[in-house]
Amino acid sequence: MALIVQKYGGSSMADAERIRNVARRVTKARQTGNRVVVVVSAMGGTTDELIRLAHEICEQPESRELDVLLSTGEVVSSTLLAMALRSLGHKAISLSGAQAGIQTDATHSRARIRNVDPKRICEELDRDNIVIVAGFQGITDELDITTLGRGGSDTTAVAVAASLGAERCEIYTDVQGVYSADPRLVPEACQLEEIGYEEMLELATYGAKVMHPRAVELGELYNIPILVASSFSDRPGTTIRGGISMEVRNKVRTIVHDLDVAKITIVGVPDQPGIASAIFQPLAKASISVDTIVQNASIDNITDLTFTVAESDLTRAMSLVEPVAQSIGARECVSDANLGKISIIGTGMQNTPGFAARMFQALYEAGINIQLITTSEIRITCIIEETRIKDAVRALHKAFELDKGKR
Repeated sequence: MALIVQKYGGSSMADAERIRNVARRVTKARQTGNRVVVVVSAMGGTTDELIRLAHEICEQPESRELDVLLSTGEVVSSTLLAMALRSLGHKAISLSGAQAGIQTDATHSRARIRNVDPKRICEELDRDNIVIVAGFQGITDELDITTLGRGGSDTTAVAVAASLGAERCEIYTDVQGVYSADPRLVPEACQLEEIGYEEMLELATYGAKVMHPRAVELGELYNIPILVASSFSDRPGTTIRGGISMEVRNKVRTIVHDLDVAKITIVGVPDQPGIASAIFQPLAKASISVDTIVQNASIDNITDLTFTVAESDLTRAMSLVEPVAQSIGARECVSDANLGKISIIGTGMQNTPGFAARMFQALYEAGINIQLITTSEIRITCIIEETRIKDAVRALHKAFELDKGKR
């Protein structure tokens, strides 16, 4: 008897009828002889509504109390799904993150899972229960509730699957799987049958909203195959796993974009030891991730330093960087929030030359200016104007012929 972990997102749990639909899908998995653990997100829109309500009560809600509040959304979903399953004649029990043994550090709103003690889950499975776990949350050593941040329920599901030695983890959402590009921008985009962990990690990190990067990292670390599929159809999804062949397919697998990008430039920076540390340490302490970093050539020991952050972090980042810029004698600090990232991703690129030139030529022919470039072994990313992202996605999808051949 196989053990599988299924995860259902907020759109799949949005109302009573959709919760009943999830219950029917879980029932089908149970009836095929599997033991099933289900991780759920809050009902669609619930978390945003709770955040809005918190800010109506208090301009700056205390992080501990906010985490306790936000954790209730997933608890509601898990109890309702347990009720739906029982109404279909199946034994089911709901567990909070704490009850499920999900232990985290004490970083409220962005906690990281330290360990999952699956004892209670295993006990309930032995009682022939379908176990419903509230995602997105855990508990500290001091018994405080924490939340895991955006995509936290994905991370919960893969962590639970790893702790249980599950055969696979199935992530059900409102998309059919992973595509060669966003099908909303490129109607001819193809669904991928499978994709490697490395490629999926780059995809998730650089703009795809299909899965959170932390969940993909856990999947790779514990070698848990992950299926991404739609909860609204029975079409096969995309399997994320190791050991994907790179010799029989297009070297570029996907085009991915991200609009949550902002650029900060510190003009007239003294070119001397310790300056970069002074600039980036306050950002690190504030948990603000920095992506692309470019420093111009020094002229008379003066240079310009440019880097990108998420647009949602821009205001906080500027409030930290501007005082530092002033203290080190920089001329000024400027920002631009009207930017986007466009990336090509594929494991097969690392041993084959010419992909960068082909990408830059396609963008040139589309009249798109590149402001910054960053790369990894399997990814090339360009920072461009936000208004040209749609054109760039289409141009690159066509240039790399991603609508042709086996995906």
